[in-house]
Amino acid sequence: MINNNPIGVFDSGIGGTSIWSAIHDLLPNEKTIYLADSKNAPYGQKSKDEIVDLSKKNVEFLLENNCKLIVVACNTATTNAIFELRADYDVPFVGIEPAIKPAANNSQTQVIGILATKGTLNSELFNKTAEMFQNTKIIEQVGYGLVQLIEDGNLYSPEMTQLLESYLKPMIEANIDYLVLGCSHYPYLIPQIKKILPDHIKIIDSGEAVARQTKNLLRDKVGFSDMIQNDPVFYVNSDPKVLESILEYKYPVIRKDF
Repeated sequence: MINNNPIGVFDSGIGGTSIWSAIHDLLPNEKTIYLADSKNAPYGQKSKDEIVDLSKKNVEFLLENNCKLIVVACNTATTNAIFELRADYDVPFVGIEPAIKPAANNSQTQVIGILATKGTLNSELFNKTAEMFQNTKIIEQVGYGLVQLIEDGNLYSPEMTQLLESYLKPMIEANIDYLVLGCSHYPYLIPQIKKILPDHIKIIDSGEAVARQTKNLLRDKVGFSDMIQNDPVFYVNSDPKVLESILEYKYPVIRKDF
């Protein structure tokens, strides 16, 4: 089955490019459209109804651009809106949620840390997943301020370092051996996080798992592209400079109100 329509990817901002990158690496022949709703970032402090409404707006933009499959590259949007999206739109969705399962199943100390947004940690989907691992102590930490600093281009600022240390040191003291990154922005913080965490603590994000699930859905339901090469398209509804820098200026970024 051949389907040359694009894969749509959306996030509350630039963070979902970490998910996009994993998909692009695994499926280089697929055309992708990335949508950064940076004007409304971060989603993590918004109500469930606001997150659902923003997610639907993003989906409708991607469907207008003939996307054959949509990746919700935002933990907050997935955990708060994925059920509504699947109910309302006739297109396959791939969601992203904190990778509690591999962390809990592999933990030797039976203590794991989750760094995520308030919206994700308060969601019904996250809490249902966490309840499955009663024998594992889960240290939850809201990453207040992290997304906004990344969106503002302050990835390596002293304020970022201070926030990360304040969030991670209590987890280290609690004897975690896995840290789960529960926001698609946070993989960009891994170099700094590694400077704070002891070497034995492993970091897990969901990028590769989402890419594999995207490939599975293309194979089973949608169809692969038979194009040799497809240049990705990036849209943002705020200043494109930060997104351009995250992409290392390899691709053009289109500013568009939506």
